[in-house]
Amino acid sequence: MTDLATFIAGLPKAELHLHIEGSLEPELMFALAQRNRVAIPYGSVEDVRAAYAFSNLQDFLDIYYAGAEVLRTRADFHDLAIAYFRRAAADGVVHAEIMFDPQTHTDRGIPFAEVIEGLLSAMRVAEAELGVTSSLILSFLRHLSEEAAFATLEAAGPWLDRIAAVGLDSSEVGHPPEKFARVFAAARARGLRITAHAGEEGPPEYVHQALDLLGVERIDHGNRALEDPALVARLAAEGMTLTVCPLSNLKLCVVGDLADHPLDGMLALGLKATVNSDDPAYFGGYIAANYRAVAEARGLSRADLVTLARNSFTGSFLPPEAIARHVERLEAYAQP
Repeated sequence: MTDLATFIAGLPKAELHLHIEGSLEPELMFALAQRNRVAIPYGSVEDVRAAYAFSNLQDFLDIYYAGAEVLRTRADFHDLAIAYFRRAAADGVVHAEIMFDPQTHTDRGIPFAEVIEGLLSAMRVAEAELGVTSSLILSFLRHLSEEAAFATLEAAGPWLDRIAAVGLDSSEVGHPPEKFARVFAAARARGLRITAHAGEEGPPEYVHQALDLLGVERIDHGNRALEDPALVARLAAEGMTLTVCPLSNLKLCVVGDLADHPLDGMLALGLKATVNSDDPAYFGGYIAANYRAVAEARGLSRADLVTLARNSFTGSFLPPEAIARHVERLEAYAQP
C-alpha cells in the first residue's frame, strides 16, 4: 500500500487553473531581474518570501504585478513556463491549461508576440520531453475596461488557432462579469472556449452572471456559490466544473483554515470540483501540495482523490477522445 503522498504524486491529473505569471519563483525573479537589468523592490529571495503575507486578493495582486516587471523577452516567458512544466510533471500532471495575462505585459510595452511565442516554445518542449500536453487560456484583466479586452482579443488574432479559451481574472469585487459580456461573445464567435473567475471574493451573483451573460463552460474558484442553494443545484445539474484552489483559498483568507475548506462538501453536493494551484509560487505549493494539504485537512479518501482527478480531465477543454484516454489511464492507476 503506497502512502498518500506517493499516491497523489503518481495520480494522473490535469491542471485547469494555473496562472503562468503566478509560477514565478523568487529565485527566477532575481535571475531575470539581473538578466534584464530590472530593479525590483526586494533585496533577497528571503525578502520576497517574507512579503508573501496577504490579507486579501488585492494585497497579492500588488506583489504579483510587481514581480511581472522582470518578464521582458520570449526567453523569459519560455524559462518561466518550462520551470512550471517540470514541477507539474513531477506532480503527475499530464495536461495543463495555463492562463496568461497579456495585458500585464503589453501595458508595459512588451509585444504580444514576445509573450505568447515564449510560452508556445515551452509548451512544445514540455510535450516532447516531459509528456505533458497543454493549451493556453487568454485571460482578460477585469480591473481594466472592456475596450482594452477587445484590443487584446484583436492583438491575439494571429495566434487564435493556438489559444484554447478566454478567461477573466484580477480584482473581482466591483468588476462583475457583465462588464465583459460583449467581448466574451466575440471570443465565442471566434471559436474560443469560455471560463471566468467568479465567486472567489465576489458574491454568488457574479457566478450567475458568468453563467448567463458570459456563457462560461467552467467556473474558476466558485466557492461562494455555496451560499446560494438554488445556484448549487443548477451547477450540479449542468455538470459545471469548478476549478478550486485550496492553498490559494487559505493564503488569500477565503477560508480561515483548510480544516474548514468546502471541497469535500462540494463533492457531496454533486458539484464537479477539481484541485488546482492557481499561483503556486505565491501560495505555497504546486498541484500535488494542494491535493495533499486538502486531503489531510479534510480526510479525503483515495476514491475522493480519483474523483477530483477524473473531474480534471472531464472538465478540460481537450477533445473527447483525449479525455477518454486520460480517464482510462487514471482508472487503471486507481485499481487496487
